[in-house]
Amino acid sequence: MPSRPSRPRRGHGARPVVVAVLAGLVTALLPAAAAHAEERTVRGGRLDWGLKSSFQSYVTGPVAHGSWNLTGGAATVGGSQFRFHSAKGSYDPASGAFSAAFSGGVHFTGHKKGSSYQLDLALSRPTVKVSGGSGTLYVDMVSKAKGSGKVTSTTQVPFASLNLSGIDMKGGSGPIALTNIPATLTARGAKAFAGYYTAGTRLDPLSLSADLTAATGGKQPEKPEKSPEKSRDKSAKKAGEKAGEKAKAAGRIEDAAVDWGVRRTFREYVSGSIARGKWSLTAGAQDGGALFRFPRGEGSYDKKKRTLAADFTGAVRFTGKHGLDIGLSRVAVGVEDGKGTLYADVDSGDFTKKKAPLVTFTGAGLADLKPKDGLIAVTEAPAKLTADGAKAFGSLYKAGTAMDPVSLAVAVDEKAELPALPDLGSAAEPKAAKAPDAGPKKEKAAASADDTADSSAALPITIGAVAALLVAAAAAYGIVRKRRGGRATGTADDSTGTP
Repeated sequence: MPSRPSRPRRGHGARPVVVAVLAGLVTALLPAAAAHAEERTVRGGRLDWGLKSSFQSYVTGPVAHGSWNLTGGAATVGGSQFRFHSAKGSYDPASGAFSAAFSGGVHFTGHKKGSSYQLDLALSRPTVKVSGGSGTLYVDMVSKAKGSGKVTSTTQVPFASLNLSGIDMKGGSGPIALTNIPATLTARGAKAFAGYYTAGTRLDPLSLSADLTAATGGKQPEKPEKSPEKSRDKSAKKAGEKAGEKAKAAGRIEDAAVDWGVRRTFREYVSGSIARGKWSLTAGAQDGGALFRFPRGEGSYDKKKRTLAADFTGAVRFTGKHGLDIGLSRVAVGVEDGKGTLYADVDSGDFTKKKAPLVTFTGAGLADLKPKDGLIAVTEAPAKLTADGAKAFGSLYKAGTAMDPVSLAVAVDEKAELPALPDLGSAAEPKAAKAPDAGPKKEKAAASADDTADSSAALPITIGAVAALLVAAAAAYGIVRKRRGGRATGTADDSTGTP
């Protein structure tokens, strides 16, 4: 059971006075703030949730002999959580009502029989709705019933109840962050789950963060001006029509980006329970969850020779235990004879090399490099590790190992727009108390793999300036308690012995 706040001792008059003052602040400030706060739009954010870690282990274990794959730009984080992206919805500071729909999905398969799977379940588009102090997680589900094999497709089924007791959602200014919120399977969720679990089963807790923008009355705000780093010198472009036509004919690149996730299981290894590490992005590199984007590409392409060369900004560095320290910067891409190569400056232990060829990739769009509406697009081209790439990763992988696919977008017309990157929102990471540990549980290696343990108590939320004010006031009187953040462990790796 979660510990209860200790009561003030009799004879200590200061603390009741402080509590009364804080209560007064809440009463005075919160209604005033809520009265003037208009409804906000949720745009950008992430939801991290493992569904049920024991189910992942069951699917990939010796009974089901199955696997899972990600869809719609979903990613993994840590050892056993899936990351969904690009939150969209609304928030009302006055009532605390909150709704956020996230993109991405995960598809589980197992118990293969012939060319089909007896276990076949897909989950996507998770949506969190909070109203009146209660919360619900909705998902799109396509599942094959255990036993009968009947396939059922359900849109936005109320899948899990969220324990939000003790959390006040009113008065936030953003970003909103909910951490380690306990989730319990609903009756309708159990049915959509194809009978693998019963209603009331405890699921993995979920965490989310969502950015807030001013309400726009249903209209999307105008796109911001391009940053100075992306803007081109307009006067140089207007230095004669002939010069402009010549540059266009030569295939000058207006803008470009390359997306690459390195390798999913490597990211899981880095952030998981073995390396216990992280990655950091600098110099403009962006995190898309399942991939890293290296933007602001400059270079040229030759339409006749069907070649392309581009240099990008951004760097990523992986660090962790056991001597893990790998830095990749100054990423570049070259395409020739229908084959692409991704290069980077490598700083990795004993291996340091400028413009080292890391992976080669092939795929549709590389053979002709023909732009469409001013954009050359190569989407998720299969990639293989080179000999230098193997050295860069400390011989964790052999040359020829399949790595994450490479996506390349090159604008040869200034009006062309690059594909949008999954929006993870702000990295809001509030401190949260760890859920009470009921002790280790042994999961049965059976088709039900059931677990009906009760849900834990709800955990704290960091939300807006009012919460910050209360924390600061409490800290001044020495009554703020330290909180520890819980973290899920485990993995559903698709490799053996290596990340």
